[in-house]
Amino acid sequence: MMREEEAPVGRLRLVKRRSNPPAMPRAWEFQIEFNPANGHLTRVVYGDNAPYADYIKAHNHATDMSLEWVKRLIPLAEKTKVVIALENVSNNLWVTPEIFRHFVQSFQSPWVKAYYDIGNHVRFAPPEKWILTLNKLIAKIHVKDYLLNPADPDGRGTSVNIREGSVRWPVLRQALEAVDYNGWMTIESNGDIPFEERNRRLDLILAGQ
Repeated sequence: MMREEEAPVGRLRLVKRRSNPPAMPRAWEFQIEFNPANGHLTRVVYGDNAPYADYIKAHNHATDMSLEWVKRLIPLAEKTKVVIALENVSNNLWVTPEIFRHFVQSFQSPWVKAYYDIGNHVRFAPPEKWILTLNKLIAKIHVKDYLLNPADPDGRGTSVNIREGSVRWPVLRQALEAVDYNGWMTIESNGDIPFEERNRRLDLILAGQ
């Protein structure tokens, strides 16, 4: 595996944010079903989905707009031989591995892949599940940690230094081996540890510890 520390890399972030976001399920309540023809959510929880109708509508609109604009970039990506890597950013879109995989695959292009950020969606599914689900779609990886707070009613937590959170790094390393990932691992962290310590911790992760 290749390593990077805060190095600039080519990627595309599609970040759609709202000042007054709609009500959405808590992390552990998500039971997403979607239409495979267009990626539209049809259900986000078991039972009554009426409380989340605005979230479903906003999610589907974001999917449509993102599809439209990324498709416009594919001819340029083909021409320049640059992969468009879509990151799973913390904007409450495509929150499960399956729906994010479908979104990336829907372009049906080898020039559109996933830029997987380990820490961004820990509260929705374990990172190893994301890796095994995305599999060969992963172009690059951001190394980041997230500490879940079991007392938080919404299942949230906080970003922390790598190897100080809830990510099970040895299990994650095994998942990378299982999908034969051999790309870049870039530390993206606002932590307070020096460069040398980040480097040491990344060495441990790559060693499966």
